[in-house]
Parts: sequence; C-alpha cells; structure tokens
Amino acid sequence: MTPYIFSIVIPTYNRPERLASCLQSLTRLNYPRDGFEVIVVDDGSAQPMAPTVEPFESALNLTLLRQVNSGPAQARNAGAARTQGQYLVFTDDDCQPQANWLNALATQLDRQPLALVGGHTFNALPHNVFSTASQVLIDYLYNYYNSRQAPSFFASNNFAMAAEQFRQLGGFDTSFPLAAGEDREFCDRWLQQGLPMAYAPEARVDHSHHLSLRRFWRQHFNYGRGAYCFHQVRARRSAAQVQVEPLRFYWQLLTYPLAQQPPLQGLLLSGLLLVSQVANVAGFFWERSQQPVPPASAPATPC
Repeated sequence: MTPYIFSIVIPTYNRPERLASCLQSLTRLNYPRDGFEVIVVDDGSAQPMAPTVEPFESALNLTLLRQVNSGPAQARNAGAARTQGQYLVFTDDDCQPQANWLNALATQLDRQPLALVGGHTFNALPHNVFSTASQVLIDYLYNYYNSRQAPSFFASNNFAMAAEQFRQLGGFDTSFPLAAGEDREFCDRWLQQGLPMAYAPEARVDHSHHLSLRRFWRQHFNYGRGAYCFHQVRARRSAAQVQVEPLRFYWQLLTYPLAQQPPLQGLLLSGLLLVSQVANVAGFFWERSQQPVPPASAPATPC
C-alpha cells in the first residue's frame, strides 16, 4: 500500500522566486498533509534550488532532486520515478494551485480511477497583455477540444493520473527537448491506449507566466517546434495521419477574444493570437529545416 494518495511533481529551471510561490501555495492546500508528497526536480538550474526548497521542508513532505539540464519531459519522468503516491499530479513552478485543488482532483479520480484528469488554469497576471493572450489561447483550446463528450487535451501544468497507468504508458516522451508539445503527445498516446480523460474545472491553479512580446514570440515559436516533433512522433507510432484543423478552427480562434473581452482589448488580443499563429508556423518549419534528410530506406530521425 502506498504511503501517500498524491505525489505532486514540479519541474523547475532558474526560477527560484516562482518556485517559492508555488511551494507556498501548496502549504495552503486543504488536503490532509499526510496524504500527499511533493517532488521538485531541478533541471540543471544555474544556482542550486536547495535554499529555495529548504524553508518548506517542515510544512510539506518534500523531496528535491537535481539533474543535468534535459528538459521538462525528462524532469517530470525523473520526479515520477521517485514518487510513492497512488496518483501522480503535475504542475509547473510558475503555478499556484488553489486550496481545493487536490480535493477536486480526488473527487474526479474517485469517479474514474483510470482517467487522465485535467483541471482549469487561470491567468494570474491579467494586466500583462501577453500573458492574457497566452491564457486566452489555452482557454480556446480547452473549449474546442474538451467541450466534446470525450476530452482530448490537457496541459501538463495541471493534470493527474494513476501512477501505475503513467508507468505502463512509459511517461513523457523525452525526445521533446522543450516545454512544448510533450503534453499534447502524452494525451494523444493516452487516448490511443483506450484510456479515458476527464475534465475537473474545479481543480484550479493560477498561472503566473511573465511574458513580453519577445518571450511571447519565443513561446509560440517553440510551440511550433513542439508541434513538428509531435507530428513526427505520431507518424512513427501510428499509421493514421495527424488531422489538420479546419480553417474555421483558426477563424474562431482569432475571433474568440472579441466575444470574451471589451472591444479594444478584444482586438488587441486577436492581433496577438494572430502573432502566436505566425510564430507557431515559423517554429514548425524551422524545426523541420533542422532535421537531417535520411536516406530513402532509413527511418525518420527523432526530434
């Protein structure tokens, strides 16, 4: 029998202040303290994260791991390998789960123990227009993919599943070097194995993703790179091609803020969503251009 119900895994890289805010939020969870552990995986930060983590060791069942910089997929897998909980929960160092987070995940997992359960993420920086645009995009994707009878995509900063199912699936694909696309691939592989997904909007986290125009572009450029890797991995795993979204998907994306925000704010956010899609396409084709061309008889090179 596992000593904990939940194991929370948090990859972190060079963001001690945000990690401290994340850990502080976990001390405010209204879930029994002996029912969960926290595994922080330092993905090769320039400065060790021990001074950031140590103040929370008396309040949380906390373990700190450190690895050579290898990306968030590898960090999550390394953390999951050291967990003792029945269920794994993943969030990021720039997220602050709300007090009822684990209770809401537990309620949904009690109903569907084999499900991949995704929660709802809120923008904690509403006055940062770039952070707002990034959250509007996620909100649109959740509405598009998860309003159907069967959800098909959750971001890895707020989802949970049985540890046994995670390990049987093989964890995150570590060929994804960036924080881009590895959660999409994990959800796709989960569904391909015939496992269910369930949305738990009451499982809420606040996301403090500080963005400037340059960082916004780079984020979505990297998403494009991740999308190329996803297409490559999916092609090796399945004979079925990845379905390209219809044009109305992009039109609805660009007009989505107009129905959600005041007119001027909506126009600004629509413009930024257009920028995000241009960056995404640029990243996709840049990543494609970096791949060596294999001989006709050789398999495609992994990302």
